[in-house]
Amino acid sequence: MLRIINTKTGRKETFVPLQPQKVLLYVCGITPYDSAHLGHGRCYVSFDLLYRLLQFLGYQVTYCRNFTDIDDKLIKRAQERLGDGYRYREIADQYIAAYHADMQALNTLTPTYEPRVTDHIPQIIQCIEGLIARGYAYQAGTSVYFAIAKFPQYGILSKHNLADLRAGVRVEVSDDKRDPLDFALWKGEEQGAFWESPWGWGRPGWHIECSALARMYLGDTIDIHAGGLDLVFPHHENEIAQSEALTGLPFVRYWMHNGFVQINKEKMSKSLGNFFTLRDVYTEYDPQILRYYYLTHHYRAPLDFAFDDLAAAGVSYKKLVRFFANTETAHKIDLALPVVAALRDMLCNDLNTPAAFGILFESLTLLEADGVQRSAVKAFIQQVLGLPLEPIVEKEVVVTPEMVEMISEREKARAAKDWAKADALRDKLVGMGYKIQDKKT
Repeated sequence: MLRIINTKTGRKETFVPLQPQKVLLYVCGITPYDSAHLGHGRCYVSFDLLYRLLQFLGYQVTYCRNFTDIDDKLIKRAQERLGDGYRYREIADQYIAAYHADMQALNTLTPTYEPRVTDHIPQIIQCIEGLIARGYAYQAGTSVYFAIAKFPQYGILSKHNLADLRAGVRVEVSDDKRDPLDFALWKGEEQGAFWESPWGWGRPGWHIECSALARMYLGDTIDIHAGGLDLVFPHHENEIAQSEALTGLPFVRYWMHNGFVQINKEKMSKSLGNFFTLRDVYTEYDPQILRYYYLTHHYRAPLDFAFDDLAAAGVSYKKLVRFFANTETAHKIDLALPVVAALRDMLCNDLNTPAAFGILFESLTLLEADGVQRSAVKAFIQQVLGLPLEPIVEKEVVVTPEMVEMISEREKARAAKDWAKADALRDKLVGMGYKIQDKKT
């Protein structure tokens, strides 16, 4: 029996799908304008685990994860790189391919559907027309907005109320909007730009995209909708408003969100020098180790990333690899075996991976003497946790002039007692495979 924390209620609930033994799962995908980073990796490993577990429990899962391949950031990147903002599709193609490679390295399974927004403009327009017809949206110039005031349940997911939200609005109401909280369903553009619609040329707003794609590929009501905690408001809140206003039906039965990734208790930021893409990490650490590192933390808890912790996770994971090295993987996992049952039960308790690994390491002595259980547990680790348990090829660290300069800069920062800069440089060096051990003063 699977029990998960439902963000909407804040309670741990027994999962019961809309249809017996069938699960409709939607996870918000990336905007492909740059390389995937550590936060993306955590999100998609977390819900890959959910996908694997649901299949292991015997459910037929239809998993949809989208690509938002039209966005201000994509247009800007195309202008910067290619000198033409309308070549955004080339940028999207490049980063979607890179994303797929990054996800494959983390051993995530491919979703059933990976729709691109730009391939579904007619379906998005149809949803917007439906919202206008039902009185929940209005045209203003060549744009269309969702009327927040028309949907009294707004805030049900994020626990915001309209009065507090309005009190926090600092910008003036635009000439187009009736309410500062109304959000764009269709963004009008100059004549001939992007796509033609009943309201003029333009492109879809961000929020309507997921509502339209979820409805097309999964239906009016879906079982589980997941994503990063940063999407609860406004993105997922707006999805609920749009979808339920359009269909009159509950949009999502269970909402799941993974916690933030921070670097030394600070949000990742390029300006702080603590922003790491997955490929930055892959240059020095095997992706198997990164997946294991993610899974040693509960998906809902904040993850304070540190390269020292990643290195420690590598030591722990290599121990498992060595332990199971000469063990044949079971063709069928026997759930009557006590260690397998205990691991399953921990994952069915809101994906409690830290507790599962605790049971696993406590059971190594028992497994060493029991080849049948050891074989089944290995299969469980590979199939459900998604850890290949393949030998890790150690990466050789070459000290570059850049690293030497960073070491020098760090020493200057330490001497000046600029600990924030020193720590940031230290993390960057550790990420490049250079081990730092400071002398006591």
